[in-house]
Amino acid sequence: MNLLRLILRSSLLIYLILIPVIAKATVTKVIYSAGEVQNETRFSDVIEILCTALEKTRSRYGDYECIADTQIMPKKRVLQELEKSEHNINVTWNPTSAELEQRFSTIRFPLRKGLLGYRVLLINKENQEKFNQIKTPEDLKKVSLGQGVDWNDNAIYENYGIRVIQGKYAQLFKMLTANRFDGFPRGVGEILNEYEKNKDRNPELTIEKNLLIYYPFPYYFFFNKQDTALRDRIEAGLRIMQKDGSFDAIFNKYHQDAINKLNLKGRNVIRLNNPFLPKDTPINDMKLWYVPTR
Repeated sequence: MNLLRLILRSSLLIYLILIPVIAKATVTKVIYSAGEVQNETRFSDVIEILCTALEKTRSRYGDYECIADTQIMPKKRVLQELEKSEHNINVTWNPTSAELEQRFSTIRFPLRKGLLGYRVLLINKENQEKFNQIKTPEDLKKVSLGQGVDWNDNAIYENYGIRVIQGKYAQLFKMLTANRFDGFPRGVGEILNEYEKNKDRNPELTIEKNLLIYYPFPYYFFFNKQDTALRDRIEAGLRIMQKDGSFDAIFNKYHQDAINKLNLKGRNVIRLNNPFLPKDTPINDMKLWYVPTR
């Protein structure tokens, strides 16, 4: 009898010791990139989508942590880190490509409803008349465009014979001011904040008045292929958000004001094909995409 009591007490003690360990093991730890520059704000909407997807699946998958990595690093290095067997960052977001979909696991759910493919230009004020003459993809060959180093959409422009000048993101605004190129195409959700941040240091900058460049350019979450459980959890959360309206609410919160202020419906749309779009892109699922309507 004494032996039985000793065994029971020992088992209870072991159980009590293990409870915190078991609880901690059920926490999903999600670490995403801190961005390319200090105090990065370009991806606040994507981060909110990520954390909301985790929250929507808490009852099924358990608690979570959703935190930024401690290091600032360019996107190319983020992808290299994510691809390693031992990786600290376990999710990132990026415009998709066939190459990325081979290297990583992804969720084919456009995080900004394809809005990143709608591009408005930052230009020098003196060049507005030059852009007034541009009406077609062929006309874009008359100007040069600034883009980040190794950005996925560089090849889309170059495929049309449009001259692309590459530079580090933080330097592109100064390069534009110095007339190193004619226009800097920015996503609808990016350009207003970037203009406000840079206009005092670069007073020659302005937002081009008439053009809207469009190409299919979905933005996805990407994961190391080992992290299937994390990928499945995030996808489940995104599908819940799509059904309950919380995904659209975040989209409107971050982008509707810019859509209105930039007058997307009134701009001349120049459509470019994206020959590098993976064949499994859900391009015909219209509920996933934003479309300006007149």
